[in-house]
Amino acid sequence: MNALTTISGMPMTIAALRARYLDGSLTPAQVVEEIAARTSGDDPHHVWIRALTRDEMMRYVDALAGRDPATLPLYGIPFAIKDNIDLAGVPTTAACPDYAYTPPASAAVVSRLIAAGAIPVGKTNLDQFATGLSGQRSPYGVCRNALDPEYASGGSSSGSAVSVALGIAVFALGTDTAGSGRVPAAFHGLVGLKPTKGVLSTQGVVPACRSLDCVSIFAHTADDAQTVFESAQGVTQGDPYARAWEGASGVAVSLRGLRLGVPREAQREFYGDTSYAAAFDAALDKLRAEGAEIIEVDFEPFLDTARLLYEGPFVAERLAAIRSFYDANPDALHPVTRAIIGGATRWSAADAFAAFDRLAALRMQAERVWPHIDALLTPTSPTTSTVAELEADPIGVNAKFGYYTNFVNLLDLSALAVPAGICETGTHVGKPFGITFVARAHEDTRLLAIARAWLGERALALNEAKENSVRIAAVGAHLSGQPLNDQLTSRGARLIETTRTAPAYRLYALPQSQKPGLQRVAEGGVEIEVEVWEMPVEQFGSFVALIPAPLGIGTLSLADGSTVQGFLCESLALQDAADISAFGGWRAWLERDASKPIESAASAASVQAAEKQEC
Repeated sequence: MNALTTISGMPMTIAALRARYLDGSLTPAQVVEEIAARTSGDDPHHVWIRALTRDEMMRYVDALAGRDPATLPLYGIPFAIKDNIDLAGVPTTAACPDYAYTPPASAAVVSRLIAAGAIPVGKTNLDQFATGLSGQRSPYGVCRNALDPEYASGGSSSGSAVSVALGIAVFALGTDTAGSGRVPAAFHGLVGLKPTKGVLSTQGVVPACRSLDCVSIFAHTADDAQTVFESAQGVTQGDPYARAWEGASGVAVSLRGLRLGVPREAQREFYGDTSYAAAFDAALDKLRAEGAEIIEVDFEPFLDTARLLYEGPFVAERLAAIRSFYDANPDALHPVTRAIIGGATRWSAADAFAAFDRLAALRMQAERVWPHIDALLTPTSPTTSTVAELEADPIGVNAKFGYYTNFVNLLDLSALAVPAGICETGTHVGKPFGITFVARAHEDTRLLAIARAWLGERALALNEAKENSVRIAAVGAHLSGQPLNDQLTSRGARLIETTRTAPAYRLYALPQSQKPGLQRVAEGGVEIEVEVWEMPVEQFGSFVALIPAPLGIGTLSLADGSTVQGFLCESLALQDAADISAFGGWRAWLERDASKPIESAASAASVQAAEKQEC
């Protein structure tokens, strides 16, 4: 981060601000004063349609008076809001002045973030009615890229991305129907989360395509994006597209062994941009070096789906969203926006139903990849362009940006754009390059875990554990949801990650017990699933005192080479224990088919000895 992306000398991240709030060295009022100074002058990047004044921001600061920062996950965290999302008392324009209205209440997602302690700082510029990926279709001015104003900022959530990239907001809300929350992230080296449809409510959001719209999140880190995502979730009464979150929390992923599907080489498109092509190859090489498995998949069903969004009757949903306003005020629209939305009138209801049938067939074809991969991996955009190039061909150049994004919502997938370095060759030397991980619905936190592994945030998070805490690997009855988990949670322990041990252990089911025994072995070891918890060090002694023989606490090695404290078992107790290592963990053992035979430790040892002699 450069000087622009810091505030009071610290990185503009949730973790950095919270640390200062918790130790009392910084207050939300001080942060707001600095932000107000940044937004009160000129706006050369055309970030804002309406920046909040100092006094307006201070009202949210005043609402935090007397609140404990530790109890609010977003206490004092400044955020920006795309101006198609309602903030109470501030006009919503969707970048169309004649459409503007002043909502009496905030959008559901905004209300949840404010309740979590966040402070709104303004409404950001966008491609009008969220139609476009360029950041240039706005009567409030072309939104300029924060890193190079001559280049596209990306859209339609352009101002939201720029506000984070410039360090005015820690995170920002955008929307994403066809890539609007991912392309601007890629052009600014940010994390851009496009969540599962409906998990973040769109109540209080001006619709683009109501059945496809998602509220998206821009942030500097995957950790920040996850904190915002978890704070913003919730089914909203009256939201017909709302969905309850069905995913898992506390997910951790190692790149080693991760199966990533990539388009076949012939299906990759960069429109002659050798710098982006080389950057994607470099990302694949890095992933392979980290142990990921790169699997080429047939990308054609995804490409065919993408074409439906703008080349078929689905574009008519954009017209339906603002039909009465469009019919009454067609000249109020930006010329490019009017051409796109107005062109939807050529499609009939019969065309729409034919497109639904086509989409159902393509969804069935696309589903075939998921048993073979953990996530799909693509460039976020195949290229970038200058503002001048977009002005010369606003629809053609814009369409290129959506090559790898347009299919996601039509197929009900989750997606996460992340930085992947800087282009070092070709036309766009020195420009950020981004990749996107795509997974099925409700796998958002798994994507965030992949991003942490890719960005190195996981190691950073573990290294940032305070000296007054200790990490403990739970392997059996102390796992989440298991009978003894409260011995951890009652002592203030928090789940850091679910991961695996190094391949140096065997796992046993202790006889007449509801507990496993973990043993380190010199040969024949495997990886065993564990949960890593972080506990205040002053609670560690009382926790250890609860552990009965033959179990004890020792040092465990994890798959990534780090070490933690964890449960180990005395060898003598394993004489008649069943070796359940093949199950890979205690949960899998509990969910086993009980009709299948298992071996005792003694018989397993004899088999291993016989195999060794045969060798």
